[in-house]
Amino acid sequence: MVKKYKNLWQQIVDDNNIAWAYQKAKKGKSKYNAVRYIEDHKEECLKEVKRLLVEQKFTTGAYKEKTIKEPKERLIYVLPFYPDRIVQHAIINVLEPIFVKMFIKDTYACIENRGIHKGSLRIMEFVRKNKYCLKMDIRKFYPSINHNILMRIIERKIGDKQLLRVLEDIVRSIPGEKNVPIGNLTSQWFGNLYMNELDKFIKHELKVKCYLRYCDDFALFSNDKKQLNEAKHQIIKFLDEELKLTLSKCDLFQTSQGVDFLGYRHFKHYILIRKSTVKRVKKRLVKVKKAYLAGKMPHDRFRSVIASTIGWFKWANSHNLSLSLQLEELKEMAKDDKRNNKQAA
Repeated sequence: MVKKYKNLWQQIVDDNNIAWAYQKAKKGKSKYNAVRYIEDHKEECLKEVKRLLVEQKFTTGAYKEKTIKEPKERLIYVLPFYPDRIVQHAIINVLEPIFVKMFIKDTYACIENRGIHKGSLRIMEFVRKNKYCLKMDIRKFYPSINHNILMRIIERKIGDKQLLRVLEDIVRSIPGEKNVPIGNLTSQWFGNLYMNELDKFIKHELKVKCYLRYCDDFALFSNDKKQLNEAKHQIIKFLDEELKLTLSKCDLFQTSQGVDFLGYRHFKHYILIRKSTVKRVKKRLVKVKKAYLAGKMPHDRFRSVIASTIGWFKWANSHNLSLSLQLEELKEMAKDDKRNNKQAA
C-alpha cells in the first residue's frame, strides 16, 4: 500500500519555511527590482505570503513568455517573483524529500548530489558492462504532460487537501489539458514525478537492470539485443496508454560506437565532449573573448564563463580540445586581469 502524506500544510506555512523559501528564491536575483523592494519590506511581505496561503487565497499569477534558442529553441514561462516563486519554493522545501524517496537511484535530473556528471559516470559503468544500448527521449516533454494524469499521480502520494488545492492551481495554471510550464520550480519536480511512472515500469515490470534517466532522456543497456527490442515496443505502448506521451528519438545500437548522452560521448575507455557542444563552445568563447577585450563584459562574468567551460571539460578526455580552444591562455588572461586590478587598487 502506498503511504499518503496528509499533514504537510502547517510545515509549508511555517514562518521559518517561508523565510527559507524567500532566501532560496532570491538567490542570484538580488539586482531585480521586485527583490530589492521585498528586501526593504521583508517582514510585511512574507507575512502577506503566509496570509494568502493560510486563508487559501493564493492563486498562480500571470506568466510572461520568452523564447530561448540555446541549446535548442524553447518557450519559457516566467512567474512574478512575489508571491509565486516564494510559494513554489515553500512547497518544494517540504515535498522534495518525499518525492526523492519515491524515485529510483538512477534518475539524475534536479536531485541534490546527482546531476549530469554523476549520471555520466553511471553511463560509463553501463557501457563497460553491456554490448547494446537503447536510447530514447520524449517529444516535447513538458508541453505534453497531461494535467489529469499528473494530478492522479500526485494524489496517490499527497492526501493534504489544502496542499492539493494549491498544487492543482499550479498544475492547471496553463489553459488546456496539458503543459507544465518550463521555468517553474515545481515543473522540474512534476516532470520527474511523471516520468517516475516509466522508471518503475522499466525497472520492476520489464526487469531491466541497467537503466538511467535524465529528465525526458533515458537509456537502457543489455547484452541481449532481443530484450531491448522487446522493451522498446512495451515502452512505446506504456507511454501512449499510461502517460499520453510519444517518442522523438529511439535508437538501438552497439555501445562500441559510443553512447551520446548528457552532453558527452561515452566509450568503453574514455569520454569525449559531444560534437554539437564543442561547436557551441567554440562559438561562445570567440564571442566572449571579443566582448571582454572590447570592455563590454565584466571581468567576473568573463572569469565565470571560462571557469564553467573548464569545469565541463574536466569530466572528459579533452586535453587536445582544450589546447585547440586555448583554454589555458583564457584562464591566465582572467587571472592576470584580477592581479592587475588588485595592483591598480
